[in-house]
Amino acid sequence: MNPRIECRALTKRMPSGNQVLTILDDVHLSIHPGELVAILGPSGSGKSTLLGLLAGLDRPTSGQVVIDGQRIDALDEDALALLRRAKIGFVFQSFQLLGNLTAMENVLLPLELAGTARPRERATELLAAVGLTDRAHHYPSQLSGGEQQRVALARAFGPRPSILFADEPTGNLDAATGERILALIQDLRAKEKTTLVLVTHDPVIARLAPRRIHLRAGRIERDETNESAA
Repeated sequence: MNPRIECRALTKRMPSGNQVLTILDDVHLSIHPGELVAILGPSGSGKSTLLGLLAGLDRPTSGQVVIDGQRIDALDEDALALLRRAKIGFVFQSFQLLGNLTAMENVLLPLELAGTARPRERATELLAAVGLTDRAHHYPSQLSGGEQQRVALARAFGPRPSILFADEPTGNLDAATGERILALIQDLRAKEKTTLVLVTHDPVIARLAPRRIHLRAGRIERDETNESAA
């Protein structure tokens, strides 16, 4: 099976005063279709930087990022935007909902941009899947943090991306709400057959990931398989 995501000798450096700071250093990684991978590590280890590079949100200093056999680090911004629209979904810690749109409209927007057939039907289906049918016409300011993250999940899964990147998806939620969000992510991922890569510091999430990649000082310290994970 060919990798869905691959990075080769991935390095990211940034100027810091009179010095150059190495955030990622010669990272090699392959992730296959349908995998659930958690990226772990202490603050400053390069977790979110790696996620941003894999998603094409940032450019590496050197090395390559390949999605479905295509080098994305070599694409221009227009081509990257098209690739993300076609293949990639995002869930962020801060929800990133549009405050002037209702829950339904937030889920509808990427569906309409992607030219999805029967977008309202798909949005309705997903809002039902995350338990928000009765909140579909509420604005983000009228929703709790957990409800906003459920809308964000429905929006991310809407266009049926083959890859979902999640950056601390339970970071702004209490433990009980975070566990419910994680269960929803698992259910939607299984139903949609999505490759899921998430950054987390949450040990509950880490224990449930079948594969865990530990970063330290910008390098992969350990890549382990969790045999007990679903």
